[in-house]
Order: sequence, then structure tokens, then C-alpha cells
Amino acid sequence: MAQQLQIAQPITLPCGLTLPNRLVKAAMAENMAAAASGLPNDDFVRVYDEWAKGGWGMVLTGNVMIDHKWLGDVRDTAYNHSVEYAKQLELWTKWAATCQSSSGTSPTIVQINHAGRQAVAQAKKRGWFDKPLAPSAIPLDFGNSFVHRLAVSVSFGNPRAMVQDDIDSVVKGFVTTARLASEAGFAGIQIHAAHGYLLAQFLSPKSNQRTDAYGGSARARAKIVVDIIHAVRKVVPREFCVGMKLNSVDHQSAEDLQGCLEQLDEITTAGIDFLEISGGTYEDPTFILNREHQELEEQQQNQQPTEKSARTKAREAFFIEFAESIRKAIPNNVPLVLTGGFRTRVGMESALSDNACDMVGIARPAVMNPHWAKDVLLNPAVSDEDATIKVKVVPPPLAQKLVKVKALGASAEAVSYDPTPTLRTCEKKMSWVRKLTYSFSRLYLGVVCCPDTSLWQINVLT
Repeated sequence: MAQQLQIAQPITLPCGLTLPNRLVKAAMAENMAAAASGLPNDDFVRVYDEWAKGGWGMVLTGNVMIDHKWLGDVRDTAYNHSVEYAKQLELWTKWAATCQSSSGTSPTIVQINHAGRQAVAQAKKRGWFDKPLAPSAIPLDFGNSFVHRLAVSVSFGNPRAMVQDDIDSVVKGFVTTARLASEAGFAGIQIHAAHGYLLAQFLSPKSNQRTDAYGGSARARAKIVVDIIHAVRKVVPREFCVGMKLNSVDHQSAEDLQGCLEQLDEITTAGIDFLEISGGTYEDPTFILNREHQELEEQQQNQQPTEKSARTKAREAFFIEFAESIRKAIPNNVPLVLTGGFRTRVGMESALSDNACDMVGIARPAVMNPHWAKDVLLNPAVSDEDATIKVKVVPPPLAQKLVKVKALGASAEAVSYDPTPTLRTCEKKMSWVRKLTYSFSRLYLGVVCCPDTSLWQINVLT
């Protein structure tokens, strides 16, 4: 029975918010915001109405950039400083009302983010010669060849090290966006500190070589995140959820893991309501190609879920070993969400029963079937053998294989799909220069949009 499933059990977060079950619709960049403004539109209402009715314990939105000036993609949702706050609140309230409507019981959390040095050049709403922001002036590393360096230069540009005014502005941006989410009626926010974006850049010694208060030690590198948490808490109600997303790919060695645990000590002390573990960056999209192609081969061979159950940990949760270490280190009252590759109910139950996590995050399957949680995973009439989903996998672009650029996308859920009408529409609105650079970056990053464009135009970079 569904009531006996661990994924079906409710869970209460430290802020007091109770989730009806342990299934989390993970964040995926919708790629549907108005290209000129970055504001949510009626497409958001249509899409989130489906997820609200899908039976998910919690719904995480795609990343919302805190500054429309720095985007990770052309149609990222963003706080726009050039649009009146009241107008943005009106649109956000309509979006939130859909998510929190009586037709659904899934609390919706807005993921907020800053792209940092991963701000795509052709998506920036500022001058071509403005450098992207980063903790240190260290560009993305695609490789050492001329083509690799050209890809970085054209697609992203070389970043400049942030000064104190930049840092203060970023903290203020997170606070303003969190306040907007709260006033609009969302249940909370998730601070995005993963996938190589700005906060992940601060946390990592590879990209943060500062010697001031924001660098030099693991705890100092976490200062900007701690400052954001404290500042957000001052402007939102106590019951407003504040979660965080953390990278795993930067913590592969024992030394890296120890630094991560020290940072989490600072962050959990500051006060978060849940922690999500994911992985991959533009530089190092761990296990995407090998894992996805292995999955494709198994699907083509019609292997059944029972044949894979002995390898559930390795196959269905890329980050479980890392997550187990984190679970032991963080306070028991801070729930841990593990996102990456869950495709079967058996795998999800295994992750929970092994105490590797408290909730499981699900991305692409939630696009293919927005009601997968309610109709399949939590449905007692569906057997474990049938409680699975197959995800179509398309190999990366030929040019990407030939040049062997390391960048594939920002997460383990990123995978190449055919371009959507949204992408083509955006291209038509660009100047030929921006179109050229946009096409160039897409050539190397791969088009990562979902295949069913009749309803879902989801870019799975988050």
C-alpha cells in the first residue's frame, strides 16, 4: 500500500512547513520567461498548474536570476530592476496563486540564483564589454586548445573579481527576490549554490582564490552564503522556507569533503530548512555521457527494473555516497534532498531506507509525466515493477563530440534534445551578432530542451 511506502510519508521542515510526501519536483529552467523582461507569463501558469496537481510533496521552480542583467540563458526568469516592483509582484502573485491553488497540495519553492561567470554572453542585458562577475578573475576551463579558449571567450567572456560593492549588491539581490517570492505567496525559496553558478564559485577553492573575508579558508568561502541567509531571514516570515542547493562535484577528495562539511556547519547554523545535493558544472558535467548512453543501451535491450535493483545506488542516485557523508554531518532536523537519476520507485525507497536522504528530487520524469507522483509512484494499484519511467536520450551534437569540449550543461539531469520553438523564437529576436554567438555556445553546450514541445518547453540546466 502507498501508505506503507517511505516516499509517501509526510515530513515537517524546521520552519514548520509540512510536506505531504517525500517526492520533490526538482528545479529545471523553464526557458519560457518573456525574452525582453525575464518576467513570468501565462505559460508559467499553464505549466505549474499541472505540477500543482501532480501529487508532489514539494515543487521547486526553475532558477530565477536575481538580476536581469546576468542570465544563464536568454529566457531565464529574473528579477528585473528596470520594471516596477508592483508590476513584478502582480505577475509573480498570479504565478504563485496557480502553484498554491486548491487544485493542488504541493508547496512551491522558488529557486533563486546568480550565474556569475556562467552568465552567457548572448543572454546578457548589458554592454558587450562588461565582464561577468566572479569571486576571482578565473575563466571557465573547457580545455587548453585554441578552440576551447575561444568557446569560453565568445560564450561567456573572462570574468572580473568582485569588489565589496558587487558582493553587497548580490546579497541585496537575493534578499529582494526572496521578499518578492514571499509577498507573492510562494512557500519559500531555495538558494542555488550548485552547478558552478556564482555561489558555487565562491564555495569552491578552484574558482575562489580571494584573500579577504570571502576566501582563504573553507569557512570564509561560505561567508557570502551565510550573509545571504541571515539577510533573507530578516525580511521574510519565520514560516517562510529557506532551502539551499549544494554541488557535489567540487568535493571528490577527502580534503574537499572536509571543507564542504565545515561550510555546511556555517550554513546550517545560519538556518536552512532543507539541503539539496546535486552535481555537475559547465566545466565538469560528471557522468552525463557515460551514464546516459548506458541507460539508453539498457532501455533498448528492454531490461526490466528488477534486473537493475542490485545496482540501485550506483545507477539511480549518482551522489548517494557523497550524500551519506553529508547526512551524517548535518543536523538531523535539516532534511536532505538527493536529486539525480531516480527512475524507479524501488530506487527511491532504497535511498530513503538507507538513510542516504530524506527526500528524492525528480526532474525529467516530472516533465514527461507531470502527475507521475500521484498516478504512479504513490498509487497502490501500480506495482514496483511498473513504477518506473524510461527517458528518451539523444546523443550530444556531432561538433561537441569532435571537438571534445568538456561543457555539456549544468547538471546531471542535462541531456541533449532537439531545439524547441522557444529557442527558434528567441533566435529570431536577436541581432545577427548575438545569434551567431548564441548558436556558437549552443553548439558546445548542447541543446538541452525537452522533446515534448506541445506543452513543456523546459531547459534542464538547473
